Amino acid sequence: MESLLGVLNGFAALAEPMTFVAMVIGFLIGTFFAAVPGLTSALAIALLLPLTYSLDVVVALVMCASIFMAGMYAGSITAITINIPGAPANMMTCLEGSPLMKRGLGAKALGHAALGSMVGGVIGALLLMFVAPLMVKLALLIRTPGKFSLILFALIVIVIASRKSFAKGTIATVLGVMIATVGIDVMEPVARFTFGIDLFVEGINMMPLIIGTFAISELLIQSERNHHEAVIAEGAEAKIRRRDFLPTLADIREIGLFTYLKSSLIGFLIGVLPGAGGSMAAFVSYAEAMRASRRPEKFGDGSIEGIAAAESANNSMCGGAFVPMLTFGIPGDPTTAIVLGVLVINGLQPGPMLFANQFDLISPMFASLFVSALVLIPLTLFALGPYFIKIVSINKAVLYSGIAVVAVVGGYVATFSIFQMSLTLAFGVIAYFLRKQEYPTVSMLLGFILGPDLELYFRRGLSLEDGNPMIFLTSPDSLVFLVLTVVFFYFFVIRKPKAPVLIKGKIGG
Repeated sequence: MESLLGVLNGFAALAEPMTFVAMVIGFLIGTFFAAVPGLTSALAIALLLPLTYSLDVVVALVMCASIFMAGMYAGSITAITINIPGAPANMMTCLEGSPLMKRGLGAKALGHAALGSMVGGVIGALLLMFVAPLMVKLALLIRTPGKFSLILFALIVIVIASRKSFAKGTIATVLGVMIATVGIDVMEPVARFTFGIDLFVEGINMMPLIIGTFAISELLIQSERNHHEAVIAEGAEAKIRRRDFLPTLADIREIGLFTYLKSSLIGFLIGVLPGAGGSMAAFVSYAEAMRASRRPEKFGDGSIEGIAAAESANNSMCGGAFVPMLTFGIPGDPTTAIVLGVLVINGLQPGPMLFANQFDLISPMFASLFVSALVLIPLTLFALGPYFIKIVSINKAVLYSGIAVVAVVGGYVATFSIFQMSLTLAFGVIAYFLRKQEYPTVSMLLGFILGPDLELYFRRGLSLEDGNPMIFLTSPDSLVFLVLTVVFFYFFVIRKPKAPVLIKGKIGG
């Protein structure tokens, strides 16, 4: 009862004019940053961080929550319109949305991305409000061996979901893991694989790899395409009405309400696991939707079911990611890591006592997640949807020149390092050649993101049993994920779907 009263007080606090305006401003900032390739919601909150000294703590947290939700949603805009995901969590949306855009169905793709984001965001916020204590207990059941097996499961699912050569997908994933090993060892303060170059000691930052892999490589790919192809793409979206963005009941029935609910639950549960993030939520949910679909052959060629699953999961993850951060002070993803900084700056110490003694300060943040998903996502699409579509009709020389500048500057701003900015260009060229040979660079990127945790939990797991790998088979939580891995491998590699298709209009290959 006290929890319900605290949540209601959070909505009451959100109704105050200054707080509400802060939420709307935060949402618009998050939408802009996520829709511009190279910028992220995490960067937006990082830039907001110095301002929190002068802002009321409730206002600051409300803005952070709305930026977070907007960032997860708005990353799908450029993923669909220009084939460049605004964030890693929108990569699966890119795979399905870009083919629809090329067929003149960009408004339909954006509508389903917004609906999935709305449903996932609302469910994630509700679960955060009412089921957080239970989710904390569930997360505690997954020990070190289980975390290793979960990440291994996610990596194999990523390779399978690419629907390409399993060998090429595996090579790309291993390449990503190898890149992640450059720099300081994950368990010991020792530099490795630096090849005598001091600049490599700091390691390779994620943002240069993301920006290079998607933005720069896409620019190089686009530079090869002729003007006639661009005109076709532009003309396909010449007449757009706002009602075109509304998903039809027939499409929603085709997707199925269960898909929305299942994907949202998957996203929230993965968000609860520290370090998992929206990328893993979107990939696992997408793969599960493909496994359960009655039309798996549509995946990779413009499946609205795939868009709905991925977007429901990554927005639901927003609610889940706050659980470990608020309860243990362990961020669920990079964005909540920065929100943790906002809490600390304002003298709030994460932990059980935060819920007991200062729930009135964090409950407006929960309400902001809910309202942002339920109201601001559909409102933004309805008001600005036609302008989102027109991104594709901008003069290509102007558009891609602008993206190139923002991408390179984004590579620098992320680290304030000329060396890392240079890596942005280098990875762009590498990803370009990988894409030309049809290697899935999505797999490479996720190998890079998840590789350090894979190594960390593997080595920790071995140390628990004096080097005996049987711990991964004897731990119940680990065994569950290993069994799931075998099941997915059997159904999608050994026993392939009857009508497999290669991904057309792909990102990262």
